[in-house]
Amino acid sequence: MKEKADIGMIGLAVMGENLALNMEDKGFTVAVYNRTVPGVEEGVVERFVNGRGKGKDFIGSATVEEFVKTLAAPRRIMMMVKAGKPVDELIEQLLPLLAPGDILIDGGNSHFPDTVRRTEYLESKGLLFIGTGVSGGEEGALRGPSIMPGGSPAAWPHVKPIFQAIAAKVADGTPCCDWVGAGGAGHFVKMVHNGIEYGDMQLICEAYQVMKDLLGMSPDEMHEVFKKWDRGDLDSYLIEITRDILAFKDADGEPLVDKILDTAGQKGTGKWTSVVSLDLGSPLTLISEAVFARCLSAAKEERVEAAKVLRGPSARFSGDREALLADLEKALYASKIISYTQGYALLREAAKEFGWTLDYGGIALLWRGGCIIRSVFLGRIKEAFDRDPDLSNLLLDPFFRERIEASQDAWRRVVSAAALHGVWAPAMSTALGYYDGFRNGRLPANLLQAQRDYFGAHTYERVDAPRGKFFHTNWTGRGGETASSSYSV
Repeated sequence: MKEKADIGMIGLAVMGENLALNMEDKGFTVAVYNRTVPGVEEGVVERFVNGRGKGKDFIGSATVEEFVKTLAAPRRIMMMVKAGKPVDELIEQLLPLLAPGDILIDGGNSHFPDTVRRTEYLESKGLLFIGTGVSGGEEGALRGPSIMPGGSPAAWPHVKPIFQAIAAKVADGTPCCDWVGAGGAGHFVKMVHNGIEYGDMQLICEAYQVMKDLLGMSPDEMHEVFKKWDRGDLDSYLIEITRDILAFKDADGEPLVDKILDTAGQKGTGKWTSVVSLDLGSPLTLISEAVFARCLSAAKEERVEAAKVLRGPSARFSGDREALLADLEKALYASKIISYTQGYALLREAAKEFGWTLDYGGIALLWRGGCIIRSVFLGRIKEAFDRDPDLSNLLLDPFFRERIEASQDAWRRVVSAAALHGVWAPAMSTALGYYDGFRNGRLPANLLQAQRDYFGAHTYERVDAPRGKFFHTNWTGRGGETASSSYSV
């Protein structure tokens, strides 16, 4: 064992512990430390070093001071603690113990403005900071996650060998880890990843709902459908685990999925994605609908009471089941295209707003292995940006345009059938709504602008005048010619 550790890990919960094991397995000596509250979680380091870490190249420390002394210079310290105040508290605890050039790494799900602030703060102290997204859950952390680092560019060469060694690899050996950009770029990309994850999960749940309520299928029957889908265009980690979940039996032999309460939790990253999309004026309708779907699911008691008095159409389907299942596969794929289209459009708007240079094809590569949204689909996105690095919208790429056009009749049939039979499918519906809006060269916003000018003198542009020239009309004959200033929020 080396006298000094190559990297330090603070936080030995599921992700931190498995990342530390992954690093050690790739040949690095890892110092480990866990913050504890007196009387709570004591002995975490000892249990790890004498348990899963026994006989391996770990240096355990009982105090933060001892921990810092075990690290080779420049010190590389990865913090896997709860996002928010705990990160700031830990930074302040470490600051007096560090030297110029040392590197702090926040590997939690921090909000990107916090990462921007922390990067600037630590650089002002002569230190370097990395805010990195890590995706893949427990298994990914241990066997190879997707890693999305951003922050102080000068820090990247010092952590690149470690991060790329532990990251997931695609078929040709390329690691699912590369530098994303300065400031909060890494955590922003991870946030959008999580938002897309919300969308993918909701879309899959809606397909499940259509099978269950409209087609009356059992979990075992649905398992067979997802098993088939996982061998085709929908091949992905989330389809794979859905296949397995539907086949899993409880102790009594009954499907476990049927016994799980229908209320979904969330940790905030989906909400953050929706909020920033509003701030940047980027229509993230599908992911936002997925966030609201979780909120609606949380109102379980209210929904149960409402179900007793509110009525809708019968969910009995009398058509061709196999035909609808074939349509459902296409509808799910088309909706998935919209989810990624909106996510990538948000990345582009953020790059303009925050001055980042993002490699959009490279981001797809980061997500192709290790992470929760990994799928064959992401290879198509990489190819789209290889064809046109300045692609403004995925729907304008020939491959995705052709796939949407080939799927949209089936997509419309599924959305129509769900609506006519009262089956809840909000994300698929809003995805179709976005597509119809984006492909429409003239939306009814002309009437909306007339309304705004009528009641608030907010002005409008004309089709027969240059863009940027604004007009106001005295609609009632009682108003004056004074108009409000023109601006967009």
